[in-house]
Formats: sequence, structure tokens, C-alpha cells
Amino acid sequence: MAINLDKTYLGIELGSTRIKAVLIDENHKPIASGDHAWENRLENGIWTYHLDDVWSGLQDCYKNLCADVKAKFGVALTHVGAFGVSAMMHGYMAFNKEGELMVPFRTWRNTEARDASGKLTDLFQFNIPERWSISHLYQCILDKEEHVNDLDYFCTLAGYIHWKLTGRKVLGIGDAAGMFPIDSDKFDFVDRFLEQFDELVAPYNFKWKHVKDLMPKVLCAGDDAGCLTEEGAKLLDPTGTLQAGIPMCAPEGDAGTGMVATNSCAKRTGNVSAGTSIFAMVVLERALSKLHREIDMVTTPDGSPVAMVHANNCTSDLNAWVGLFGEFAKAAGLNLDANALYGLLYNKALEGDSDCGGLLSYGYFSGEFITGLEEGRPLFVRTPDSKFSLANFMRTHLYTTLGAIKIGMNILDEENVALDKLLGHGGLFKTKGVGQKIMADAMNAPVSVMETAGEGGAWGIAILAAFVVNKGDLTLPEYLDDKVFKGAEGSTIAPTPDDVKGFEAFMERYKAGIVIEKSAVDNLK
Repeated sequence: MAINLDKTYLGIELGSTRIKAVLIDENHKPIASGDHAWENRLENGIWTYHLDDVWSGLQDCYKNLCADVKAKFGVALTHVGAFGVSAMMHGYMAFNKEGELMVPFRTWRNTEARDASGKLTDLFQFNIPERWSISHLYQCILDKEEHVNDLDYFCTLAGYIHWKLTGRKVLGIGDAAGMFPIDSDKFDFVDRFLEQFDELVAPYNFKWKHVKDLMPKVLCAGDDAGCLTEEGAKLLDPTGTLQAGIPMCAPEGDAGTGMVATNSCAKRTGNVSAGTSIFAMVVLERALSKLHREIDMVTTPDGSPVAMVHANNCTSDLNAWVGLFGEFAKAAGLNLDANALYGLLYNKALEGDSDCGGLLSYGYFSGEFITGLEEGRPLFVRTPDSKFSLANFMRTHLYTTLGAIKIGMNILDEENVALDKLLGHGGLFKTKGVGQKIMADAMNAPVSVMETAGEGGAWGIAILAAFVVNKGDLTLPEYLDDKVFKGAEGSTIAPTPDDVKGFEAFMERYKAGIVIEKSAVDNLK
């Protein structure tokens, strides 16, 4: 099988447990891949990855990709048409003038910046979550960490890797939006907030005076983000086979590449990722009217404002119940594999009452910010006159996976945010049609599931790389519609009015029962 390397595009994404590389062809179809498993470390109370782990992981991932290309096409991967890197958003990587990392990389998972987060949110009147880079920096200032005075540059993981591969200190606007608030009219950090931050820290008399001087230059999808240098090529491929000079797209965060991979970058579209945790991202036509601490404001890779609603708990408790029924089936001598078991129980849920017959559950394995809980206790609750059936029981556990995030999405309803379609991806949608229907009724919007959604963020950043050299006069949403997803197979399920009313009735019970969950947290230690 022949391959034209000039018309291939490479994307590498560093996720929390896996680094993945995807090579796509001129039709944006994945043709080769490689990966590397890795894990974060908890050291001195900080969740981190060592820089050695970053580069050895990238090299192993790329080596595995090259082996796949060689096996499939019989050629060495000497070059590609364009290349891009993405990674977990947020976090804090701090460097001095010599380019040395001064403190261990703090990932998005760290929550020690609570004090800084609250103070900055109050100052800006704009939600600044703990995991954002500016929260980490300000917490370092509040904690009087010595390195801050010598700070020359701070960025995200994707920004760091791109810097080392190209020599350019730049960042895609979607990833930059997880560092500091973005002005979607200017496609840059918000000037007023930059000035407020500078005034806030001026009494410390640091060597640096303006926080913007410490951050990457913000770029949008399609902008020139530099080329792979000789040093960068050797960092990625120590064998020397990979050639320098490859055009690179702006480094992006995993939220942005997820939007690309689900074709949800256009205004009035959104995507929901539903697995162990759940988050929804809705592309807005305008900024929200006021501060909502439940809503994170980020952007698409081309700079449109995005409202993000995140909940810590989704399918963990649901999976535990399915596992329990699996134990029963095994004890009864029934041999059901996981797919058959999930299919049986999920489809049974569709036979239940639209309001779950009065049943209630909370799948809180951990705390949930949206509902005001710092800890969680999985619970199932019913009254003596509830309609207790297997169908209602399973429907309840499917409904409750969306309970917390529905509260956040109701805020967007109050803001009159228009939503034409939602793209679903993640484990909740694995059983065909069921999670998709529950989501459509919960959100009262059509929900689509694309067969390509499983390709993930590495595919998304590869598409952004292809966009840099092939975009012509097209916007990113137009490029995705016309060049990437045109004719893509998938399915769409519209909400059913009676089931929408049933889910709303369940949500009234869900909100009223939060006191039960709080009592369980207080009394079940």
C-alpha cells in the first residue's frame, strides 16, 4: 500500500494515563498510530510528571508510531505535511531565564490553589478555577514561594513541548483559556484582568512587572505556530530519521481537540463527554451576562467563547450496579459478557416510567461542587409507595449520572443559551441508543453520536495540523463540516416530550434529596 508522506498529518496528545500519536491521510482518516502508557506521581503532596517521563514517553510513543508506519507501508517516517501537539489543560510549569524548570510541574489535578482561586474570582468577577495556571501562580505568590521572583515564563504542558520542538513560546487559544481569561473579540488575554493582576501583585516588587510578559503568545487555529527545528526533531526521534522544517499548528488543550474530534466548534453546538466524570461544552453566541461559579469559560480552538460544565461523578456507581447484576448472573449459571450485560440492563431501563417511578439515587463516589458536597456517598433511596422495578431501578441510575451536570446546564438555560445539537462521546454511549436517548431527554436537545468520536484528541490535533496547511479561505467549523465530517456516519436522537417532563420530575426529586446525601456524608464516615 502506497503512502505520500507529504499529505499525512501527525497529532500527538498527552493524556493523563496515555500518550497517543495518530497519523492521518489527506482525507483525515487515521492510517497509523502509536501510544505509551504513563501515570502521574504524587510527590510531596503534588500531582506531577517528571520531565524525563515526558520526553521518554513521547519518544516511545513516536517510536511505536514509526513501527506501525513501517509495518503497514514499508517506509520510514521521515516527514509529514504538518504536525501538532496537545495535552491536558491547565496546570503550572514555571521556568527561569535559563529555561530551567524551577518547581515540579503541577498538573490540573492539584487543588491546593483554593485560596488563590477564590480571591481571583472575586477580583475579576469571572470564574477562575483552582486548576487554572493563573490560580497556581497566585497561590505560589500567597505561599511566598521563592521561585516566583525569578520567573521568566510559565505555561501548560502542550505549550512547553511545542516550545522545545519549535523554539516558539506560543499557545492555542483554547489551551490559553485554561491559563487566564480570554477576550474572544480580541483573541487574546483580557486586558482589564491583566491590569488588575499586575496591580494586585505590585506590592511584592518582583523582578517582572507584567504577568502577560510571562505567558505564551495566544494563537488561533490555522495561525503560523512555527516549524519543527533540528533540536526538536532529535528530541522526538533520537534516531535522526525525522526531518526538521515540518509546519506545526498551535499547541492545544484536550478540551479543544475534543471539540474538533466531535465536530462541535460551531456556535450553538456542544459536546458531552460522559465516563467516570462528565463535562459538557457549549459554544456560545455571546458571553454570559454575569459570573456563575458553576460554569468555566474557555474557548474553541478558533476563539469562540465556550461554557463548560463539569461534574466529578458520572458512571462509577452505575457500573458498580451492573457489576452486581453480573455477579448474580454468574451465580445463576448465566454466561453474559460485559457488552451483553450492559445491553440487557440499559435497554431494560427504557421500559421504565419516565420519572423512574419515584426512585432516587446519587452516584457520588467523590464530592460534587455543583451540589455543594466536598465528599460523596453512593446512595439509593425509595419511598414505600415507589414503583420498585428493575426497569425503574436502572433508569434511575442512568438518570442520576446526569443529575449534577443538568443543574449546571439549567444555568445556561437561564442565560437563554441556544443549543441546536449536542455530540455525545464516552462510556455512557457505548450501548447503542440508550445513553443517547437519556441525554437527549435530559438536555431537551437532539444528541448525536458519531462513529469517529472514539478516535479522540490525538486525531483532533492532527486535524488542526492539517487545517494549518489546507484551510484556504475556510473557517474551522466550515473546514470540519466540508472536509472532515462530510458524509460521516452517525445517529441522532431527538428528545421525547413526555420523557423530557419525566426527567424534569426526577430532577425535582434529585434536588430535594440533596439533604439526604449531605446527611450521609456527615453520618457515614
